[in-house]
Order: sequence, then structure tokens, then C-alpha cells
Amino acid sequence: MAADAGSVTVSNNKGTAVIDALDTIDLSLLSPTLQKYQNRRREALLPLLADAQAVYGWLPRPVLEAVAQTLRVPLADVHGVVEFYSMFYNTPTAKTIIRVCQDPACHLAGVEAVAAAIQDRIGLANGETSADGSLTFERVPCLGMCEHAPNALYGDKTAGDLTVELVDDFLNGRLPEPDPKIFGSPRLKLARVEAVDPSSLADYEAHGGYADLHKVLQQSPEQVIELLKESAVLGRGGAMFPIGLKWSFTRSAPGSPATKHVIANADESEPGTFKDRAILEEDPFSLIEALTIAGYTVGAENGWIFVRGEYMRSIDRLQHALEEARRAGYLGRDLFGHEGFHFDITLRRGAGAYICGEETALFEAIEGKRGFPRIKPPFPTTHGLFNQPTAINNVETLVAAMAVIRVGLDEWLGLGTPDSPGTKWFCLSGNVAQPGLYEVPFGLTIRELIDMAGGVLYGRAVQAVLLGGAAGVFIAPEGLDMPLTYEDARARGVPLGSGVIQVFDETVDLREVLFMLSRFFAHESCGKCFPCQIGTQRQLEIWERVTVEGQAQPGDARLLHDIGFAMTETSLCGLGQTAASAVTSALKLWPELAQ
Repeated sequence: MAADAGSVTVSNNKGTAVIDALDTIDLSLLSPTLQKYQNRRREALLPLLADAQAVYGWLPRPVLEAVAQTLRVPLADVHGVVEFYSMFYNTPTAKTIIRVCQDPACHLAGVEAVAAAIQDRIGLANGETSADGSLTFERVPCLGMCEHAPNALYGDKTAGDLTVELVDDFLNGRLPEPDPKIFGSPRLKLARVEAVDPSSLADYEAHGGYADLHKVLQQSPEQVIELLKESAVLGRGGAMFPIGLKWSFTRSAPGSPATKHVIANADESEPGTFKDRAILEEDPFSLIEALTIAGYTVGAENGWIFVRGEYMRSIDRLQHALEEARRAGYLGRDLFGHEGFHFDITLRRGAGAYICGEETALFEAIEGKRGFPRIKPPFPTTHGLFNQPTAINNVETLVAAMAVIRVGLDEWLGLGTPDSPGTKWFCLSGNVAQPGLYEVPFGLTIRELIDMAGGVLYGRAVQAVLLGGAAGVFIAPEGLDMPLTYEDARARGVPLGSGVIQVFDETVDLREVLFMLSRFFAHESCGKCFPCQIGTQRQLEIWERVTVEGQAQPGDARLLHDIGFAMTETSLCGLGQTAASAVTSALKLWPELAQ
């Protein structure tokens, strides 16, 4: 069966061509995929769209109509979802897409020269598809591999530490996929990373895997919650909400285990953030065990792991680990002889939307909708996924809770400071000799962490540090002796966020950095609320004029402050509320940047 799709004209820098192969869409190719999704609900929309796109390389209207009919979702809603997520395409796109990062860490490491070399080899500009429909080229936001800057994706395969000389190897698939760079001590949450085979459940068990879950099952859920309250583990994704309280609220919410959920938020998509990838790729069973502990403690049968769409190696390894866990009886019904303890996990791949890192937008994505954030209250602990009680935690938060169970309260509280106990993951990137993921106790200063990484490259001086990621704030050199603790961050009015620390040396033009951060937020704003939708665009326009065109105007600094104030005070969710944080903090320190 074929459906008329019309002719398709594809342009590149060598001219235009009409692709006859796309004149018709053979829907018979989609039939096996549709069959798998028969009798599914709308929550299957994102995975079905991803599977359908894998067949054709894009999502023509006849395919969307078939998807809508299969899931009984209005066609207009399906179109809306496709247009919302950047990794879905409703115009002709190749099955193989080269995605090259365009954000700060890669920019500092020379990505522009690498991107130019790639474009020269393949003859495509940004957003173009080859005349034969075999290849598409895109410049994209951060790919979550900042310690391997510059980095890129060839299809689903990652490549890092790219140079112009390695471009041919990259295009020919000869480069190995890079492993996370891990440093620091003591490694409580990363204890098994680099020590276990991530594909082997037996190896995981040989290194203490599932011992923590068995320990938890000897206690009541209330005892586990009390332990976590005493541990003072706060949310490691940036919100810093106590995990013990969150689990307690969800457990006490009305509803049966069949109507409660626990979710691992692995949608780390903010420039500079790459911490959770280490667990997803190198120790996936630990996340499954930690989420199972959450399910037992909260009293929830339904577990979910939501992973950003670009993390295909993470997704593949997690999927394998889930299958192994089910075969071994670690997921399913009446687990470990506990009658009534039912728990399983669904893995859900994102489709390219930073906003889905916001917890309620993530719920919308799982439910098969645009990732628009919800108004709170009500809060997720009572009205979360499918409007049911939900405990959603960052990956690091979940494995931190499991680390407390493993090492005990005394050892955990003996690390860090009284108000910030335990260890934290810090994503260190930029102009440092040894970028990577560092697990260290709370209390090290920013300067000490930079020194641990071998200092600034080429012996240069620090000009600025961006703390907390794109939604964070800039710190001048005189602030480098700030201890990395929650209490010190609060006292100085700065966020630790997800633990991002990007270092910029004296040679960096901070205007370019502010332009890139503004471009990121303008690209990622979901558009639901006007302060963010309009404010991020106006912010970008000013920095584009100042940086790219070199045409600063009197009053730009004041206008940027006004835009930032409006977004911060009136935006619906954390994206808009923090979209100007880096800009306003930089202008307070260096007002000449907007002149």
C-alpha cells in the first residue's frame, strides 16, 4: 500500500535535486511497527513516533495518520507533538543525522573548526540534507559529553575529543565511543563504575549488587524513610528537595501501589551537565536497584526511567539491564518472596526538549503530549504522572540514597559538612587540564576542585567560572575560595544546581558565551508562557547584535536586566525563571560586556 506524499526538493550547497524515492510512502513498511502498538494508550505516542521515524527517516503525513489511528489520538495532537520535539521531523530528513554540538564547552575546545571540516567533507550546511537523502547535518545544543569536547553524533554513535585531523575517521565510523571520565574520591555513588561490566548482572552481583535492596527489604518502608530524612540527602538535579520528605509524602498520598509511580529523571540536557551519563552507561543495574528501592519504600508498582533522546548508548545498556533483571526475577510480581511487592520499570526515550527535565513537563512527555510544564500546586507527590501520586528523582539522588543504605548513616554524615553531608558529583569542563565528572565530599572550594583537575590549561588565569550550568551564575576569580556546600551557596545567593562548573580563562570572550547561553534558552523555551517565550527571544536578539554584529547600543545592559527580571518573576517554570541568571550575574560583575 502506498500513499501519495508529493515530490520532495532537497537543497544543499551543490544545488537542488528532487528525490523520486520519496514521491510515495509505502505504509506496508510500517505495519509490523503498528502491530506492536495495537491496544496501547496515548502514553505510547513518543516511542511509536520514534519507531516510525526509524523506518522512513522522517514522519510524513500518511505515517502520522496511521499512528493517530493506531493509538486513537487526534491527528492534530500528533502533529503538535511532532512539532514540539526537535528529534522528530515532519519534513524529509535522512535516517543518518550528523549532530555537532554548538554550546560553550565545545566552542572553547575548537568545535567550529571541526564543524567546518565536516561540512566541507560532506558538502552540507546546517540543516541541509544530501541530494540522495542519505545524510543530514545539524548544529545542536549540548550533547551531554562536555568532558569530551568537541563532540558529535554520527547517527546514534557518539564521538568525542574531535579534531580536524579526526574528521575522516569520524565520518567513516572508525572512532570508538568515548567512556565517561571519572575522578575524585571517595567514590560512594560511583563505586562500581570502571570496576564492573555494565552488561553483566552476574558481575554486578559479584560487586555487591542488590545487597542494598535485600538490606532494605529487612526494614519497613517507614524505617527507610526515617533513615533518608536523617541522611539529609537533597535533590541532586538542582531543586534540592529532601528525598526523605518526598518519599514520605508520596507514600502517605491516597492510592494503591498500582496507582503510584517512581521516576528516575535522566533527561540531563543543560549545557555543562553530564553527570548522570556515567551511571546510565557504566553501572545501569545500580539505577534499576535504586529505583526498585524507591518503589518498595514509596509503595509504588510502576517505575519509569526517562532518558534524553541523544543518549542512545545509555538507552541500549539500560534496556539490556532491564531485560536481565526481569529474567533474574528482580523485576515483576511478588519480588523476593514478598507477597504483594510488585514492581517493574518502563524505559522511555526523550525526543529532544530540555524543558522535559522539569518534572511536570516530563510527565506530559511520558503521557504522549507536548512537554509543557504544569502549574503547581497540586504537586507531583499527590498529582503526578497520570494525575497519580509520583516520586520523581534525579539519577544521582537515587544512587545517593542507595549509598546511604550501603555505607550507613555514620559514614555518610562523616563526609562533607554538617549541613551538606556526603558526596556530590561535579561536572567540571571548559579551560581545565582534566575535565570530567568528580565525586568529592561537600566542602572543597572551587579553586581546590580546579587544582584537582590540573589547573587551567596552558597556565592561564581564570577569568570566570559558571556555577550551576546555563541556568546558573558567573563567579569572578575572587570567589574561587567559596566552599562547594549548600549553606555557602545560599549565603552567597548562588546555585549549586546539578553541579556544573565551567571554567573560562583570560582569553575567552564572555560575550560569545552569553550569546550561546541565550541561544540555548531561546531554542528550548516551550512557549507556554509569554514571559519566557518572548523574553528569551529578546535576550538572544540583544546578544546576537552585541556579539555577532558588534553593534551594542546604549541601554542594552538596562534592557537585559529588565528582561531578566520579568522572566524571573513571572515565568511559569524553572526554565524561564532562570533563563537570565547567567546573563544578569555576568553584567553585575562586568557591565562593560553589554557596551
